Amino acid sequence: MQTRLLRVVGWSSAAVLGVLGVAVFLLVLTLAKDAALPTRNKYGLVFDAGSTHTALYIYQWPTDKENGTGIVSQVEACTVSGPGISSYADNPAGAGASLKPCLDKAMKIIPAEQQRETPTYLGATAGMRLLREQNSTKAERVFAEVAKAIGEYPVDFRGARILTGNEEGSFGWITVNYLLETLVKFSFAEKWEHPRDTEVLGALDLGGASTQITFQPEVTIEDKNTSVFFRLYGTNYSLYTHSYLCYGQTQALKMLLAALHQGSPSPQQISHPCYPKGYRENITTADLYNSPCVRAPSTPSPAQVLTVTGTGDPPACSTAIQKLFNFSCGANRTCGFNGVYQPPVRGQFFAFSGLYHNFHFLNLTGGQSLTSVNATIGQFCTSSWEKVQKEFPTMDRTHLRDACAASSYTLTLLLQGYKFNHTTWLNIHFVPQVANVDMGWTLGYMLNLTNMIPSETPQRVVGLQRSNWIAATVLLAVMLILIFCLLTVICCQKNSSGYESL
Repeated sequence: MQTRLLRVVGWSSAAVLGVLGVAVFLLVLTLAKDAALPTRNKYGLVFDAGSTHTALYIYQWPTDKENGTGIVSQVEACTVSGPGISSYADNPAGAGASLKPCLDKAMKIIPAEQQRETPTYLGATAGMRLLREQNSTKAERVFAEVAKAIGEYPVDFRGARILTGNEEGSFGWITVNYLLETLVKFSFAEKWEHPRDTEVLGALDLGGASTQITFQPEVTIEDKNTSVFFRLYGTNYSLYTHSYLCYGQTQALKMLLAALHQGSPSPQQISHPCYPKGYRENITTADLYNSPCVRAPSTPSPAQVLTVTGTGDPPACSTAIQKLFNFSCGANRTCGFNGVYQPPVRGQFFAFSGLYHNFHFLNLTGGQSLTSVNATIGQFCTSSWEKVQKEFPTMDRTHLRDACAASSYTLTLLLQGYKFNHTTWLNIHFVPQVANVDMGWTLGYMLNLTNMIPSETPQRVVGLQRSNWIAATVLLAVMLILIFCLLTVICCQKNSSGYESL
């Protein structure tokens, strides 16, 4: 009797231990399998349809994590050949066709099984705003052709539209602060937290047809038209933002040339103090007055040829550029320019797009003092056309011609326009990218439209997917039950042994 009972008890213990071992093995196998699985990435596409060119940005992020700082990365940036889509007003089909090479490139990057779930957007900025002002019908036709071209690809196309100036500035601000971890950060305690003692950064953008400034001021914003409100990661942000249409670089330099023409003593001759001395070219009045930003004093003959001659005169160049602005603000009011309300600039700013490229050409993006910047620009603007061509033999002729005007315009915009001074100048950081992601509005636009920036602080990242956590929990429960059964059997075995001895 005793021997048989011990055999049964021993067999039961072995069985329980065996089952327990199998359970542990299955749990380890499940966890190992999950760890071995590659992280599946999700993709997003955003077309930046600017006034001078279009670019496609391809973003990706892992799907098994909460969205947070540093997770979204830029896979590729593809520049669309040709001008901006607004230039296809008389050939709208050409606007759609121009996008296809970059879309073909994207389809080679995004796995075929994920393409249909890839959110795709096209945002147009100041170039299309101007076209819509000129001819809304032509603008609608361009958008129709663009949508038709993108619709031919197996993506989740969510529309093409024109961004407002405030949206362009705000999304650029989101991009800057998202990438630089001022909105939220994954802490050493393994949870998402709003960074303490970290101030958000301002954003400065210069495109071809507009320029934007966005920052969080110290004072209450007086003009509601320049105010935007965000609640990001559980924190409220009240921002000042404004976009100046026609004060992007291309349109501003066109306004400058027109002003010089209208102020010239000879109707067919233009002396340009911002062009290198010795530069000479012929243009037509049709080319000069083909933008709503440039108003002709009278109806010019479109075929009239104008001769433009560079004089390389920095003081005269600066004076001519300043005449494009109205810097007076009126009584009891702070402003940027042209009477637009702007509180005093505050904090650190990141300047990108044209602001970066204009100064990078002159090696002025390394935190140089304002005195040094002024001296470098002044020295370059006195150079002859022959000299600058020898120094920059591979540079595009138009960009080389405009380099002095562009850098001088940038300086005037930042100092007299946005009211930076010798002290606050050092708070401007000129950058093209952060963490290998291009600065601009496209990332902020995608984050906002895909709801990847929640209104409250995200929960901590979990390493396993929900289904795997459930499986692991069930297995652990089974193990606990089996351990309980084993302990019960052992106790019975001890009691039985004691009884037999008695």
